[in-house]
Amino acid sequence: MYTENFFNEKELRRHHDHEHDTAVAHSHDDALAGAHVHHTHAHTHTNSKAVLNRLSKLIGHLNAVKHMVEDGRDCSEVLIQLAAVRSAINATCKIILKDHIDHCIVDAVETGDTETIEELNRAIEILMK
Repeated sequence: MYTENFFNEKELRRHHDHEHDTAVAHSHDDALAGAHVHHTHAHTHTNSKAVLNRLSKLIGHLNAVKHMVEDGRDCSEVLIQLAAVRSAINATCKIILKDHIDHCIVDAVETGDTETIEELNRAIEILMK
């Protein structure tokens, strides 16, 4: 179900940890360029495993939709499945957002880190487009 282009859970964790350790700006894609900077602060993401599991399921679901299109399945069926994928992505975003608020934003407020709060506002603006 997975292709070589997707990180496994261990690689995702290592990539995420590296991002937090380096405190370097990076872009996820052209739309997010310059909008996401990690700062070094100690915290744990309590829902990382749940998010990774959801993302794995989403990848599988999206691949199934791709196969539906390749097989010439009915457009209505494809649209319904894409709506389900979008709903699952939104639910995953809510988990990440809650985790971020509970940990990163609480830490930012406690330490007076207004930049992290501004980054959250930019991320929400992009997410809501």
